[in-house]
Amino acid sequence: MQLTDGLHLAYCTNIHRGEDWPETFAGLERHTRSVQARVSGGRPYAIGLRLSDRASRELIEPATLRAFQEWLKRHNAYVFTINGFPYGQFHGQRVKEQVYAPDWSQPERLEYTRRLFHILTELLPPGVAGSVSTVPVSYKAFRRSPEERQRALLQLWECVDFLEELSNRSGHDLHLGLEPEPLCTLETTAECVDWFDALRAMRPGDPRLERRLGVNYDCCHLAIEFESPAEALARLRSAGIRLSKIHLSNALSVRPTAGIRQALQAFAEDIYFHQVIERRSDGTLVRYADLNDALATPSPSAGAPLPEWRIHFHIPLHAEPRGGFDTTADHLVGVLDAVKSDPGLCQHFEMETYTWEVMPADLKQRDVVDQLACEYAWTLARFAERGFHPVG
Repeated sequence: MQLTDGLHLAYCTNIHRGEDWPETFAGLERHTRSVQARVSGGRPYAIGLRLSDRASRELIEPATLRAFQEWLKRHNAYVFTINGFPYGQFHGQRVKEQVYAPDWSQPERLEYTRRLFHILTELLPPGVAGSVSTVPVSYKAFRRSPEERQRALLQLWECVDFLEELSNRSGHDLHLGLEPEPLCTLETTAECVDWFDALRAMRPGDPRLERRLGVNYDCCHLAIEFESPAEALARLRSAGIRLSKIHLSNALSVRPTAGIRQALQAFAEDIYFHQVIERRSDGTLVRYADLNDALATPSPSAGAPLPEWRIHFHIPLHAEPRGGFDTTADHLVGVLDAVKSDPGLCQHFEMETYTWEVMPADLKQRDVVDQLACEYAWTLARFAERGFHPVG
């Protein structure tokens, strides 16, 4: 939905299964339409669409795309953003490091991203900008060679060229957002700045970079890195990096007592990575590739201070702290405070709690539509506290 000051808010449909277009569309019909009925108030309803490579190949067929355009018009809905991070299977089987493949050193990633933007330009309402979020270049454990790193830089510039031409031709402001994530090539805002510096060094003074490539700021991911929202946003802005989209998301935060370690077993599942960053009493950060790796470490000796663990497990935005479990909602709220101070900071906002299927039962509603409606209520209340309200 559209909010005051030209902001757009949606939930990301990657919470639903959708590996081909028929399955993706079935999720829209079954779940998204039900959420719309509960939260839109009859206003135009925004959809944050997730398309796999396979689904995008099927949707871009003229007859299929035309049918979807007619469906959106019939149901007073629109698409302003696409999640182009997961290329392949995203539910029901092991994903983990494969979610980063192909990365930006591989031609398949560029081809897929171009296709998503071609689809998006056919779905955008007049005058609305379009964004696609993508992988944070690569995953550090892939150990890409210097040649592969250079190829990633070149392909991102190729995408910038493509987006400039497509923006001019379509009349839409189109932009791609690299999404920093723990243990990836880009995981901190400082690493983002370094990467954009490397891009600028290839074409000094080319203004298209700032227009067409930016960062998809995932609140969960940057909170896990123990970054301050005010400092992180200021660092990106001072470096001239566009905020393409903001993912409204929460991580888990705990002090790993013996009881908490036992309770965390319910979150250690086999589909997604749940990276852990540990902050010790002296401020040192220690990174673990997955929750099981952190749980396998010995507990501190008796009387020693417990570290804080922040865990990459997206939990409902409205979840309340309980039983020694806390959330990183304060980071998300800090980001919204920055938007209140400067509404031009970013126009695109997407709630992204994709872990519903693997979430422990006591953290989720029995029905995904109920959960999404509660997330909308929580999010719209936070926006309203800062003077932003639905319009249209």
